[in-house]
Amino acid sequence: MTIQDNPNGEQAFDNKKMSIEEYLDQDEKKDLLRFLTAGSVDDGKSTLIGRLLFDSKKLYEDQLSALERDSQRVGNAGAGHIDYALLLDGLKAEREQGITIDVAYRYFSTNKRKFIIADTPGHEQYTRNMITGGSTANLAIILVDARTGVITQTRRHTFLCALLGIKHIVLAVNKMDLTGFSQEIFDRITADYHAFLEQLPAENSSLSIPDVKCFPLSALEGDNVVEKSDRTPWYDGPALLEYLETVEISEDHNMTDFRFPVQYVLRPNLDFRGFSGKVASGIIHCGDEVMALPSGKKSRVKSIVTYDGNLDYAFPPQSVTLQLEDEIDISRGEMLVRPDNQPHVGRQFETMLVWMDEEPMDMSKSFYLKHTTNTTRCRLDHIKHKVNVNTMERSETDHLVLNEIGQAVIVTSKELFFDAYHRNKATGAFVLIDPITNNTSAVGMILAPVADEALHTSAALPTIDLGRLGIAPEHRDAVRRAFRELERQGIAVNLVE
Repeated sequence: MTIQDNPNGEQAFDNKKMSIEEYLDQDEKKDLLRFLTAGSVDDGKSTLIGRLLFDSKKLYEDQLSALERDSQRVGNAGAGHIDYALLLDGLKAEREQGITIDVAYRYFSTNKRKFIIADTPGHEQYTRNMITGGSTANLAIILVDARTGVITQTRRHTFLCALLGIKHIVLAVNKMDLTGFSQEIFDRITADYHAFLEQLPAENSSLSIPDVKCFPLSALEGDNVVEKSDRTPWYDGPALLEYLETVEISEDHNMTDFRFPVQYVLRPNLDFRGFSGKVASGIIHCGDEVMALPSGKKSRVKSIVTYDGNLDYAFPPQSVTLQLEDEIDISRGEMLVRPDNQPHVGRQFETMLVWMDEEPMDMSKSFYLKHTTNTTRCRLDHIKHKVNVNTMERSETDHLVLNEIGQAVIVTSKELFFDAYHRNKATGAFVLIDPITNNTSAVGMILAPVADEALHTSAALPTIDLGRLGIAPEHRDAVRRAFRELERQGIAVNLVE
């Protein structure tokens, strides 16, 4: 696309005149693709992203001059070559070792779409960094070296992407220039990768990856990155950037199950009371019937309010305020849903845990659990097994340590409103927080609710017998209201009357 200035303050866009205001309005309406890159050490993740930015002309002049200067001083691409990895490897240790350690984010846009790139480290000891970078990604680019093919790290990264619910995978077979752009090598690597996908553990459908595309690339020389390469005449697919611009991600959102975790009760005056939050999933229209959880009370949506005016309907990930026709007592942490489409409501569930803390798991410790807008106390009931992310083998364990992944059962102090992660990311994900250090101890992806008989230990909630304490029947309703408020704040108690 070319842009030409003219004396009237307008711009010619692909032979079509467009004012600055029209261009900015068009740019604002572009959709956003978040993607991560993963691969083994020296597979070329940072180089690929650097090349993508360089060839798509998304670098400023000072960045280009600094890149050329740094390439001669600390680059690893060889004399006279630009080391595109330096655009992302900003830490001194990364440049010295030629590896990625921390997650680096880069933002750029083309005529068709905006992008947020997460360059994630490939080494096993930085698994938690990859989990962090991939938690919001729509797509993952997994690089393999054409000389080595599918290796242990490739399988590990694919498993982690499947665990995170990433539905689109790009297998980037990099360094094809070092193999003479051999179609035979490319076909063998892609066949090995698809064979591995069929071997992923099948506890649930969350580990299925519906969309996989394979590309023969040379990140260093730019083949099939932004433009199709003449050196791969046998490859009839698009260039990588063209695919990133056109891959369909709108269907990735759950538009069926309406979930609206309440973040804030908005009461600017006596005439308005609304419930603010982000639409986690589903679509809500004015006039639709909704149910408040946990109370079960029903009402209809009177209006959908935003800063820019009222809407007829709202969908994820919009942040809106819902005004209801009836006065219902709803607080932060509660949820609005459809009466005929409700999430699981319970205090115990099975989950996949990724341990993120330097301190090993302590099964006797009570954690804070942050789920949507809800925070409660919880404990780990038991660990079913841990998964070796390199071999996919399961083994028994009684605790997890940094970067380990396991399947566990968790019991919370108050009821949560949740879905399975593979069905609804927003209501199926949570974090565990250490109550002493405030560190993020683990991230979790909910698999399914768990029955009482499946627990290894009792819930062990404190019990208060109102009759034994001599509390008269006429006062018990007030006591029940007080304990409901405690439960809402994360302190659950069994009441016996």
